[in-house]
Amino acid sequence: MKLVVQRVKEASVTIDNKLYSSVQKGLLVLFGVEKDDSEDMLEYYAQKLLKLRIFEDENGKMNKSVCDTGGEILVVSQFTLCADCKKGTRPSFDNAKEPKTAKEYYEKFVQILTASGLSVKTGVFAAHMDVSLVNCGPVTIIL
Repeated sequence: MKLVVQRVKEASVTIDNKLYSSVQKGLLVLFGVEKDDSEDMLEYYAQKLLKLRIFEDENGKMNKSVCDTGGEILVVSQFTLCADCKKGTRPSFDNAKEPKTAKEYYEKFVQILTASGLSVKTGVFAAHMDVSLVNCGPVTIIL
């Protein structure tokens, strides 16, 4: 499982030139599922994400989580995170989980995050999306 976590001032997903979803201060999470990933990993990564202290406290130190700040989360499925670029110049996506199961994992991951009480928005699994963001910091973490 690969997550690219970006602390954002704002982020949005546009599909077919129409705004699909957007968040203000919080996290943009690009989410990829690999072949060897298991369903039990979802809870681990969701809790890690919710508790990740990458927001500044009153002293300017990264000491607060998205839960501490009441931020929003935008989760976008992105199988290209599973790319293997070791050979040649064309990425191989053989390591990506097959789409049906990957979609189930994505939806369950979103459900776990939503249970936290935070505002959680999504893109559309397997859709061609335009993702926009204003990265705050910039802060980008790879889990």
